[in-house]
Order: sequence, then structure tokens, then C-alpha cells
Amino acid sequence: MEVPEQMPVESNGTKFSVSVSVAVLIAAAMISGSILYVGGGEGAALFPAAGKATPAPERSVDPTALIGTDDPVIGASNAPVTIVEFSDFQCPFCRSFFTETYSKIKKDYIDTGKARLVFRDYPLPFHDAARPAALAAQCADAQGKFWQYHDALFQEQAKKGQGTVAFGAAELKSWAAQIGLNTTAFATCLDKETYAKRISEDMDDASTLGITGTPSFFVNGELIVGAQPYSVFKSAIDKALAAR
Repeated sequence: MEVPEQMPVESNGTKFSVSVSVAVLIAAAMISGSILYVGGGEGAALFPAAGKATPAPERSVDPTALIGTDDPVIGASNAPVTIVEFSDFQCPFCRSFFTETYSKIKKDYIDTGKARLVFRDYPLPFHDAARPAALAAQCADAQGKFWQYHDALFQEQAKKGQGTVAFGAAELKSWAAQIGLNTTAFATCLDKETYAKRISEDMDDASTLGITGTPSFFVNGELIVGAQPYSVFKSAIDKALAAR
């Protein structure tokens, strides 16, 4: 079982708390007979040692409310299915989604014009590099290379090891050079935190929507939580296509 990294959020009078997720996990662990404690400090959580991701809560929202005019998008603008991802570039589960599932969704649905993916930032506060990475990705977007940088961020971390990988401004600038960005403009943009407001707006929207962890997705407004296997996304996308 794999769950998203979480932090408590209170929105629109409804409180979403880590304690609920922990209670569910403990119950699951009593059945499976084994539990692994992962992490430490502010971001620590209980994770069962093996198995599938947690089922997504039954929840939906108006998909049009999820997309801003300046959000990075990959896929046809008229695609019948819109997938909105709230992600943290330093989150190992977000990297797991990228490594194991994203390319399959891209090949089967995005590249075929059936779906588009909208990326929104939700850097968790206990990941020191998450916010700088989000700012850096927006700086890459300003040069028309968001998705190339998005891919590089996850790929380069995977080369460094498993779990939460530490990195800083030096690495962010080095990876920008690797994909051919104007490094002077990129460094100025990153150092000045040019897109800080955009990151804050994404986080505010995530809180309003009740998002409590990363990665979280909406498929035509239907919520999927965690680095779920490809089959879960396929089922949700096919359902959305059938409903058109």
C-alpha cells in the first residue's frame, strides 16, 4: 500500500487530517501483520511494508475550477479528458508516479489526443527543496521547457538514490543547463523567486479543494490520491471517455 505524503489542511469548514490516514493504515497493518515506519520529524508517517496504494476517496469537483490560465499543460487543448495533478518535485511518491505511470498515460492517452495533463504545484513544507524546485520549473516554463525540466527533476533525483533526495540551487541550475535553457535568465528568475505568487496560488487552490498530500489527481473532476498503479488511472480515464 502506498500513500501520498500528507500535511493537515482545513478548508471550507471541513478538516482533513493525517490522523485519519494513519488510523486506516494501522487497521490495514493489523490485517497484514507488518508495518514499516518511514521518515521522521514533521513529515513522518506509517506505511505498510508492501502492497497497493490506498483507494481514492469518492469525491469530485467541477474540472473547470481546477485549471488556471498559466498552468503548464501537456496534450491537446480539446482533449475530452483533463487530468489535473497536484505534485511536489521532492516527493518520492510523485517521482514514483512519474517513473512508473506517467509515460504510460502519456503514450496511451495524451499522445493520442484523448487526455491532457495539467500540472499544479503543491510543495510540502517539510521538503526543503520542493518549493525551490517548483520555482525553478516555472522559470523553465517561461522559456518554453517546463515539461523537459519536469522530467529532468525526477530523472536526476532517481540517479541520486531512493526515498527523499536532497538537492539545492546548484543542482537546479545545473539541470537547467542540461536541457538547454538560457542559464543566465534561469538563474535570475530562480534567485528572484519570480513565480512565488503562482506557487502560492496553486497551494491555496489545493487547500481549498481539500488536498492533503502529494501526488493527488483529478480526472475530469474525480479525485485519485497517491501514486496509484496505471490500471487505476486507465479505469478512471476510460470511464470519463465513456461518459462523454
